[in-house]
Amino acid sequence: MQTIDLIVFLVITGGIVLLGASFWRRKTSSDDFTAAGGNLPGWVVGMSIFTTYVSSISFLGYPARSFSSDWNAFVFSLSIPFASFLAARYFVPFYRKQASISAYTFLEKRFGRWARWYASACYLLTQVARVGSIIFLMALPMNVLMGWDIHTIIILTSLAVILYSVLGGVKGVIWTETIQGFVIIAGALVCMLMLLNTMPEGPGQVFSIAWDSAKFSLGSFSLINLGESTFWVCLVYGIFINLQNFGIDQNYVQRYHAAKSVRAARFSVWFSSLLFIPMSAVFLMIGTALYCYYSTYPMMLPEVPSNDYVFPFFIVNQMPVGLTGFLIACVFAAGMSTVATSVNSCSTVILNDYYRRLRPNETDQHHVLVLKVSGVLVGLVGILVSLALTHVDNILDAWWKLSSVFSGGMLGLFLLGFLGRKVGKIDAAIGVICGVIVIGWITVDEWLGLPSLWLHEYLAIVLGTVVIFLVGFLLGKWRFSRN
Repeated sequence: MQTIDLIVFLVITGGIVLLGASFWRRKTSSDDFTAAGGNLPGWVVGMSIFTTYVSSISFLGYPARSFSSDWNAFVFSLSIPFASFLAARYFVPFYRKQASISAYTFLEKRFGRWARWYASACYLLTQVARVGSIIFLMALPMNVLMGWDIHTIIILTSLAVILYSVLGGVKGVIWTETIQGFVIIAGALVCMLMLLNTMPEGPGQVFSIAWDSAKFSLGSFSLINLGESTFWVCLVYGIFINLQNFGIDQNYVQRYHAAKSVRAARFSVWFSSLLFIPMSAVFLMIGTALYCYYSTYPMMLPEVPSNDYVFPFFIVNQMPVGLTGFLIACVFAAGMSTVATSVNSCSTVILNDYYRRLRPNETDQHHVLVLKVSGVLVGLVGILVSLALTHVDNILDAWWKLSSVFSGGMLGLFLLGFLGRKVGKIDAAIGVICGVIVIGWITVDEWLGLPSLWLHEYLAIVLGTVVIFLVGFLLGKWRFSRN
């Protein structure tokens, strides 16, 4: 590793950690720690949401996906405006009116304590899986660059992120993510332009090779083959995941509360969404350009453990001195932002949905301590998940499958409470049981020897959500008609 690369990396990464930790205050309230006092500008909150959305999964996972296949993953991005519209129109004002910062308080009011605990448990499982995936991707470039044991890198880098996310609270996380967002955008654009201009015949050669190899395909448009990631499977999956993100994800709900007004919160939703769509195209273009580059120079790419290693290998071996350190810092910036967000939001859920119910009479300073301890524990569990993911071939696929399963169809429960006025507690509980059975069937049918439903794992959240909503809604309507 060149000395200048190490300096660039340490300056950027160390500066981000110090910036996040600089928001530490000896005395702070739980409201400041979880909602930043509710006075942040809309563009800052929007950049924070964007940076959380990007993460190392996008920075490395998207290029790995388009390198090995095509632009099918871009269909996920195309589904975002639909969810953004509903979020800005309905979800933002709805949550701003709630007294609690927890996204799941509403479910307790509608269906009882079990509903709140079910949804928050699903959320915690999803975030732990996400933290583990991102930590793993943060460690990849350092593993390629320095040859250090990847397990050691995972542990050391994770501890640094946990440190500033616990010290600075959500205000430190959001302002740090704002800076990280600019770093990520700059890094991705620089890398794409470098790749396009590295080809011997110029940028046009990339598009020529990619077109001939069908690398720009968005996937099959077949309406029959639902066992593969077709255009329609990815689109429907994206709509449901993004509705869940904007509608019931604690990461987003906390940011709605952190914005200084409803208008600022709505602006943040559109700002982040419309920024992510072109940036996801940039990440996919990087992977496509990598395919074209190594098709032209096949001897320059050695055998790698998985496709996730291709982009880090290019950064380390083909980028100019200085830019290597900068791009590795970009990967870290993308990862640190999302891990810090997940740590903070998970600790918020643990405090508000569990601890306060068990010990309601504690002081606010005691609650702050619980938030910090919970954040550390969530980070440590994320490290264990990351260590378990070191043998996965494509982390983007792994994350999408895990998020589809662990979400547990909680979007369906939320929609029942939001739209089904006649739905009661028992109706919702039966709907959830049926939805979880469907999700489990899609996910583990081969393991248990069950008849295959011939559906892609991405559709687990879709079928789970639909089943929960329909069963609960129809039961509620039937019960109401009998009374």
